[in-house]
Amino acid sequence: MRQIFFDTETTGLQAEGGDRIIEIGCVEMINRQLTGNNLHLYINPQRASHEDALRVHGLTEAFLSDKPLFSQIAEQLLEFLAGAELVIHNAPFDIGFVNAELKRLRKPPITDVVGSVRDTLLMARDMFPGKANSLDALCRRLEVDNSNRKLHGALLDAELLAEVYIRLTRGQDSLVMDDSGDEGSDSNEFRVAAVDLRSFQLPVPQASEEELAAHEKVLLELDKASGGKRVWKASEQISA
Repeated sequence: MRQIFFDTETTGLQAEGGDRIIEIGCVEMINRQLTGNNLHLYINPQRASHEDALRVHGLTEAFLSDKPLFSQIAEQLLEFLAGAELVIHNAPFDIGFVNAELKRLRKPPITDVVGSVRDTLLMARDMFPGKANSLDALCRRLEVDNSNRKLHGALLDAELLAEVYIRLTRGQDSLVMDDSGDEGSDSNEFRVAAVDLRSFQLPVPQASEEELAAHEKVLLELDKASGGKRVWKASEQISA
């Protein structure tokens, strides 16, 4: 299965209100293994970002001024995404922005191009109901290192999402996968054969005469030091 972990940065929150995409990050995974075939694009939105959005991503109007327009990268993006499953955290937000950009170019929605869309926010809410399920919260909960995430960045966030997704769906500690599995089977699951412990006879070591004598000597010394108040005396007499 070919999956693309997808994230965008935008000038604001309102796709239908004129806000635009300024950065796209795509991380490719095939059969649960990262391929390194990623796509990272900066885009000139031809407008300034809202102050709140700028504090989140740090991509200034000056930095983006010489970057291509969305119309210039649209075909490259669609070709890269074609047929894949998009994995997105809070998918309606990113899908809404991509579709708004495509609509301006009189192109069909992104869902006509990709195979399917999976929303990891919905997955996380099912697994951790009532808890914070932002990407940062999931990184902390699933022990994914996001120490480099000082500002939001589309490619970095897509890479973090890939690691979060692996842990959400398998609980493993890294993206290092064995490649010996048969795609038609559930061979990526780790199974342990059941063992009947009744078949084992556990050895019971016995103390030697010297060890018993040394033990009794220690008990007598403790009894003397406590003034004859050794608490296990009573239990020994009762059991006798």
